[in-house]
Amino acid sequence: MRAGVVVLTLAALAPLVAGCGKDSTAPEPAAGGQQPLGAPPAHAPDSHAPELRAAHAARVAAAKRWGLELVPLTAPPAPEKKPRITTREGFEVDGHRELGLPPVFTTVPTDEKVVFLTIDDGAEKDPAFLRMMSELQVPYTAFLSDYVIKGDYGYFEEMQDRGVGLNNHTLNHPPLRGLSHARQKREICGMQDVLEERYGRRPVLFRPPFGSYDKNTLRAAGSCGIEYVPLWNEEVFVDRWEYREGDRKLHPGDIVLTHFRGRNEWKGTMPDMIRRFLDEVTAEGYAVGRLEDYL
Repeated sequence: MRAGVVVLTLAALAPLVAGCGKDSTAPEPAAGGQQPLGAPPAHAPDSHAPELRAAHAARVAAAKRWGLELVPLTAPPAPEKKPRITTREGFEVDGHRELGLPPVFTTVPTDEKVVFLTIDDGAEKDPAFLRMMSELQVPYTAFLSDYVIKGDYGYFEEMQDRGVGLNNHTLNHPPLRGLSHARQKREICGMQDVLEERYGRRPVLFRPPFGSYDKNTLRAAGSCGIEYVPLWNEEVFVDRWEYREGDRKLHPGDIVLTHFRGRNEWKGTMPDMIRRFLDEVTAEGYAVGRLEDYL
């Protein structure tokens, strides 16, 4: 057993699922890297205790059902005061601040042990993935490209109905750096139009394909209503992690990238990738937050 985390065992699950756990501790927001498997805290109002106990028991049961080694930690509440988002040093373009261009960042400023899962393009449309994420109550943010989602817009409508933010990843997924301003604007604003027509809203988040951008990208994005350009600090695959930082560690507020992929391109499925992602972040004492709650 790894220190500071709870390993799923039948012995631990039985009293919780039955709703008769006697431990007076409760699932707390991620802070010290632990997720006690117990009842609501003693200070919780009695009227809420059964709801908290039932919700946690459901989370434990879902973790077991989906084959996780660890019960995902509960994310801290969304901050009342949003952190100030600025462009990461070295990721600026000429005149970035003077022109008021959207910030490009890989980490959200926070002291909480929370990371953010973001998923790109929309090629794989796995119903099991939607069920898994809903049952585990794990938030994530999607960045979609029209050329791969147009075969099944309904899949992402269902995703949106489950509370997921659908954001801009261009119409056709080209590397944008070096393209004309007009071409980039067609790609970005065109995807804004698709998202508004299909899902009822024009998002304020945009991720350039391959992380490739220049001044024209950010100018075009800003003119289309984009306010933030989140990149990523880690990328998770079904069989490995890749890290931007040399220490190869997660950090508070890190944005994690993955893709909508399945067995055609991976040695596994979307649920396989999510198991790797969740077990790793939980083992390191991190919860998964909703990116939009911090912006």
